[in-house]
Amino acid sequence: MSSNPNKRIIIAGGVAGGMSCATRLRRLSEHTPITVLERGPYISYANCGIPYALSGVIPTDDALHVQTPEKITAWFNVDVKTNTELVSIDRENKTVLVHDRISGQKDIMPYDKLVLALGAEPITPRGIEGGDGEHVFHLTTLADLDSIREYIKAKGAKTVAVIGGAFIGLEAAENLRLLGLQVSVIERLSHIFPPADADMVYPLEKELNAHGVNLVTDAAVTKILPNEVELASGQQVPAELVIMAAGVRARIDIPKAAGLQAGKTGLAVNEFMQTSDPDVYAVGDMVETPNMLLRGLDHPDKNKMLALAGPANRQGRLAADHICGKETRYRGNIGTWVCKVFGKAIGMTGLSSHQLDEIMGVEKGRHDWVTVHPVNHAGYYPGSCRLTVKIHFDLKNGKLLGGQVTGPENAGVDKQTDVLAVALTAGMTVEDLEHLELAYAPPFGSAKDAVNMAGFVAGNVLRGDVEIVHAADFAFETSKGRRKSLQDFFLLDVRSPKEFANGHIDGAVNIPLGDLRQRLDEVPKNKPILSYCQVGYRGYLGYRILKQDGYDAVNLDGGYRAVFEGGFDDGLKPVIKRWAPN
Repeated sequence: MSSNPNKRIIIAGGVAGGMSCATRLRRLSEHTPITVLERGPYISYANCGIPYALSGVIPTDDALHVQTPEKITAWFNVDVKTNTELVSIDRENKTVLVHDRISGQKDIMPYDKLVLALGAEPITPRGIEGGDGEHVFHLTTLADLDSIREYIKAKGAKTVAVIGGAFIGLEAAENLRLLGLQVSVIERLSHIFPPADADMVYPLEKELNAHGVNLVTDAAVTKILPNEVELASGQQVPAELVIMAAGVRARIDIPKAAGLQAGKTGLAVNEFMQTSDPDVYAVGDMVETPNMLLRGLDHPDKNKMLALAGPANRQGRLAADHICGKETRYRGNIGTWVCKVFGKAIGMTGLSSHQLDEIMGVEKGRHDWVTVHPVNHAGYYPGSCRLTVKIHFDLKNGKLLGGQVTGPENAGVDKQTDVLAVALTAGMTVEDLEHLELAYAPPFGSAKDAVNMAGFVAGNVLRGDVEIVHAADFAFETSKGRRKSLQDFFLLDVRSPKEFANGHIDGAVNIPLGDLRQRLDEVPKNKPILSYCQVGYRGYLGYRILKQDGYDAVNLDGGYRAVFEGGFDDGLKPVIKRWAPN
């Protein structure tokens, strides 16, 4: 670009993708005219922090302002136009029509390169009567934040229904509860955080209940009334205030009207973030980008909109690179996220079991998973606690396909999720996880890190050193085949008598691991043996003893902890969740 410093760049949209593009452009080209159009009053703010400002966890709204127009102009010499929205694009004449939302004036502006960072907009599911009521709000902008605060103060609202059980909905629920409101969360699907597996989110559902949040799953909202929400079942949920957090959709009406190609969920772009017009780029929540794990598969979701701040920032930077002549390519995404719910946290990267079942089909021998419950740091160092780590892999080659981590909010859930994300991005196998050298000192980790432990167990499965079954195998049809029956197994609990007395699988026989070799005559050889312990390790040791003595045996993945922590009762059936008022 240095050969043509007068090339005019217009960026429609600020915040993550737009501002990352603008500031990178200036660093690469000092004299290029750059204009940023932002339809709202704020050029760059931390919208991810908005729910926490609602309760006062983030004490002032000023903390959410990442950059101001004045600072951007002073530092980067960028012409910032707030309260100015893009109306239309004339690709033939390379101009845009813009509207000043304060004065009402409309202007035509020429461009040489146009970058669209229009983001996504919250949706209201179809068929909900009363979805436009005065007490119904979204929570995605600072204006939304102000409106909700004012409404609570003016109306004295005490009950709130949050429609949607993903990031925004659950963060809103937690912070409204911290304000003292009676909160209900209504999720259309069978569990919160729908991309994750039900057994991994169950501890967070319990955490919601423990803090007085009423959770309703498998529930469709049909009507919003002034003081309640009505479900398809006929149930009525108290709601003087409603937060609509049912998802977002890409803002692509304007580029579609200009003839730019769109996919199923967002605007189509290439690896340089160019749209179907090479002089028009698009970044952030409005675009479809490839899932690295689905590359090469004929799957409808291999290109999909991903509403995450990290990818949006990287895409903005990459678009700037390409405008300036650099051949930097966007490699795709794997979908990595983390979220806290009161005192618990969950992180996920890649694909979950139910997503893999959908992609690969419920076909035995395609993929599997293992569950481990390591401590977050050395057990002898004060403050240690258990995490649950679940990783998914291809049984044919051991390639890592996804990972999920849950645990207390400050126990390093994010750290373990990030390690798995790096491994996924690098195309590692579960055997590679066994060889990762990760930082260790007693206050920070264990000599056998949680990710190492998951790799050890998955490697054992891959190499045939252990055969496992999952609690889910007895409740659902899974990738391992049709639903299993406990009646087909001799259930061997190798924990201590005290642990056994505190809870066990119905019908199990307790033979502590230390006694097993001397009591093998009590274990039948005419029936498969299901060996289990608290977290899986002693069950595995029992399995190895039995297998080398000629028994047909399997080990219960994740042990008994995977049963009660995963939302299964002693009969290994899914716990049926019901909403009940306080």
